[in-house]
Amino acid sequence: MLSCSLYNMKYYLALFCALSSFAVTAQKLTVSGKVVDKETREPLPFASVGILGKSIGTVTNLQGEFDFHLNSEFKDNIFAINMLGYKTFEAPVWALLTDSLVIQIEKSTVILDEVVVSDSLKGGDILHIALLKIDENYPKNPYVLEGFYRDLKKVANTYVSLLEAAVSIYDEDYKEPRNKFKLRERVALKEVRRSIGYSSKFTSFFDQGNLLEDLLLHNSIRYRHFPEEDEFLKQLTREKDTDFNNRPVYVITHKLDQVKLLIDKKTFAILHLEDENTSDLFVGKKRGLVSKLVKVKRVIDFKAFEGVMYLNYLSVNSQINWFDGETNDLKFETELNQILLINSVEPNTSKKIGLGQKMKNYGLQYQDQAYNKAFWDNYNVLKESQLDKKIISDLEREQSLEHQFGDNH
Repeated sequence: MLSCSLYNMKYYLALFCALSSFAVTAQKLTVSGKVVDKETREPLPFASVGILGKSIGTVTNLQGEFDFHLNSEFKDNIFAINMLGYKTFEAPVWALLTDSLVIQIEKSTVILDEVVVSDSLKGGDILHIALLKIDENYPKNPYVLEGFYRDLKKVANTYVSLLEAAVSIYDEDYKEPRNKFKLRERVALKEVRRSIGYSSKFTSFFDQGNLLEDLLLHNSIRYRHFPEEDEFLKQLTREKDTDFNNRPVYVITHKLDQVKLLIDKKTFAILHLEDENTSDLFVGKKRGLVSKLVKVKRVIDFKAFEGVMYLNYLSVNSQINWFDGETNDLKFETELNQILLINSVEPNTSKKIGLGQKMKNYGLQYQDQAYNKAFWDNYNVLKESQLDKKIISDLEREQSLEHQFGDNH
């Protein structure tokens, strides 16, 4: 894990870590569809979907599907789909008025240079340069991100609770903070909805703090959570280059820590980071049970807008197991799935989130507001997929989620 040596206990635990029909209502368009590999027909998850040259967008779900809500003023703009290793798909919005249209995108045919003597940078060299260029490649001025946050809690093999929030995130810049474990961003909650499972006895076995705050602190580029030791840099391996949007990209891995980094070859901007770590770390005790952190998987993805890299999405899945305090027998497993998806960026802004607007530092389930169905019907969320059927079935054991959202306030 990139930041294990730097994290204090609280944040160490947190880290252990297409297109079919258009429905026009009022002044809104909803673009829905599926993105697949042209050759294999396999769905492409987490492909970036948006309007060319604009900061609005969303990503595809695990089955390559998406719903993208946008204002009708964009009907004459160019719709674009981007994914690492694939050609960019572009088409006018107005030309895509076809039902059940599946977008097939091609793997890139750009001929990439092999690692040769004249290009002798090693994996550690590339990451070192990329870290030095963070101030250059990421926001230098205040900005606001509009985003969608979701957390799912699972006990044993059953999902017990769901919370979703629409948020505004303000930050001044990407300067290295003095305290790498204190949140710099200010977050305002626009809307929150949650299932009745948040009242379940099992939720006490999860962290009761502000999980969104903890998730934001997983942004190791923003908070510089990379080990500074030469030994770590020496263990990084440079793999065969790939490309993104017809630009060559370095691929850097650290097999021992299961780290993968994608870095732009021209600017040295970090485009994507993913890591997975297994552990047997003691977490705490509750009701005669002992908890241990077992596994954390993390993904951080960035997207360029006006020459600057902004967060695109951030996800962390963490598993904690609970054992009998005396016999050490496994009693049950818990899993927390979190994702933050950025829908739009407002760069160089004079807007700020005041102290009175800022979310509190305790659980979001205690900061919810009246359920606003009309708002959620037109807000960009991560589209539900067939793979989510079990989640929905588990959460709707007592009543539909719509009823739960409304009854929970």
